[in-house]
Amino acid sequence: MMPFTLLQTILVPALVALVILLFRYRIGKKAGWVAVSGLIYTTGLLLAALVHIYHGGPVIERYTILSSPEITIHLVADGLSIAVALICNLLCLALCTYSIKYIDHRIEILYPDLDEKGQINYFTSFFYLLLPFPVGFMGVSFSADLVMMYFFLEVLTLFLFFLMAYFGYQDRVKVAVMCFIWGVFSALFFLGGVVIIYSQVGSFQMDQIHLLSGHPLAFWVILLVLIGFFAKLAIVPLHVWMPWVHAEHPTCIAGLLAVYANIAAYIIVRMLVLPLWDDFQVFGPPIMIFAVITMVYGSLLTLAQTDMKRIPACSTISQSAYSMLGIGALTAASIEGGLFFFLSHIMGKTVFFSACGLVVYTTHIRDINRLGGLATKMPITALLFLSGGMMLAGIPPFSSFAAEVVMFAGIFERGDNLGLIIGIIGLVAILLTISYAVHFTRVIFFGPLPEHLAQDDHVRDPSWIMVAPLVVIVLTSVALGLYPSLIMNLFEPVISGYLANM
Repeated sequence: MMPFTLLQTILVPALVALVILLFRYRIGKKAGWVAVSGLIYTTGLLLAALVHIYHGGPVIERYTILSSPEITIHLVADGLSIAVALICNLLCLALCTYSIKYIDHRIEILYPDLDEKGQINYFTSFFYLLLPFPVGFMGVSFSADLVMMYFFLEVLTLFLFFLMAYFGYQDRVKVAVMCFIWGVFSALFFLGGVVIIYSQVGSFQMDQIHLLSGHPLAFWVILLVLIGFFAKLAIVPLHVWMPWVHAEHPTCIAGLLAVYANIAAYIIVRMLVLPLWDDFQVFGPPIMIFAVITMVYGSLLTLAQTDMKRIPACSTISQSAYSMLGIGALTAASIEGGLFFFLSHIMGKTVFFSACGLVVYTTHIRDINRLGGLATKMPITALLFLSGGMMLAGIPPFSSFAAEVVMFAGIFERGDNLGLIIGIIGLVAILLTISYAVHFTRVIFFGPLPEHLAQDDHVRDPSWIMVAPLVVIVLTSVALGLYPSLIMNLFEPVISGYLANM
C-alpha cells in the first residue's frame, strides 16, 4: 500500500483546492474536472486501504504536531472508519461531477451581469470551496485525536457557510448565517465534552476515553456531546434549522450537507458508545424516544410540503433519526444496522435531492402543484427520483432495506417493552416514508403534463455528466443491498468485537 495513504486522502483535496485558487484564470472551466481528478485519486487510495483492512487489519498513521499538550495527527482506518470514509468520498466525487454543469447554470442565474472573467472567478471558487468537504469528511472519519476531529468539524461548518452564501437560493446569506450559528453551537458542545475528557484523562486520544468510564463526569461528557450532535442531526426539538438550510443551499451539495449532519452518528458511536458503554446505558431509552418522535414528525412534515426543495429537506429530519434509533437500542446489531442505515441514507438523500435538483434545474419550478407528467419528457430523472425515494424508504434491493432489517432485529433483540413499542412505531414511520416517496413521484412525474411544460423544448433529461454520477450511487446502493456482508464484515469486528471483549 502507498505510504501516507490516509494523510494523502486529507491533503490531496486541499492541495487541489489550492491549485485551483492560485491558477483559477488559467484553469478556467476545467476546474471541475481538476477537482474530479483529485477525488478519483483519493477514492483509489481508499479502495487500497479497504483491501488492506480486509486482509491485514487496521491502517494506522501518526504524525506529532505538539508534544505538550500532546496534539497529533493520529489517523486510524479500521472496518468502521474506512466504510464511512469510502462512501463519503464516493458521494463527494459524484456530486463534484454533477456540479460541473449545475454550477455553471447557477452562476448564470445568480450573476447574469458578470463578464467572462467574473464567471470564471465564481465557477472556480465553487470547486475550491467544495474540496474542503472531502478534507473534513476524511479527517472526521480517520481522526483518533479529539482536537483534530473538532478542527475538521469546524472546517466543514466554515466552508458550508461560503458555499451557501455565494451559491444558495432564497435569502442565501441569512440562511448561511443560520447554518453557521447552528454548526458552531454543535461544535461548542462537542468541545465542552472534549475539555472535560482532557481534564480527567490528560489526553486527547480517543483510545484513552475509556479511562473515564465509571467517573461521575462521564455523564456530563455524554450529555454535552449528545446535545451538540442532536442539533447537527436535527433531532426534535433541535431541528428548526434543517428545513431552511437544507432547502436553500445549492442543490448540487445537498448530499454533502446530509453527510455533514449525519456523520454525527458515527462520531457518537466512536467517541461515546464504545468507550463509555456502561455510562451510556442511561441515555439509550431517551435517545430511542426522541428518535422515534423525530421519525414520525419529520415524515408528516414532509408530506405537507409543496416546495420541490423542501420535500427532501424535511425528509432529512426523519431519516437522520433512524440511525439514532439503532444506536439508542444499544445492541451490537442495532448499532451496526444504525450505522449501515446512515451510509444508506446519505446515498439515498444524494440521489433524491439531486433528482429534485434536476427538475428545478430544467423547469425552474419549485412548486409541485405546477408540475406533473414529467416522466414523459424526463424518464431518467423520474427513475432516479423514484430510486432515491425507495432508497430512503428501505425498499429492496437497496442497501437501506438490509440496514433496516439488521437494525430492527437489534432493537427487538432488547427483549423489553420499550424496544417492542419503539420498534413497532419505527416500522410505522417507514410506511410514512414509503407514502411520501410514492406520493411525490406520482404528483411530479405522472398524470397530465401541464401545457407550459409540454411546449417547452428545454424540459428533458439533462446531460449525462449530471445523470451518470447518480446512477453510480444507485448501483452502489443496490450492490450493498444484495451483498450487505460487504459492510457488515467491516463493522462486526469493530463493534461486535469491541463489545464482546468488554
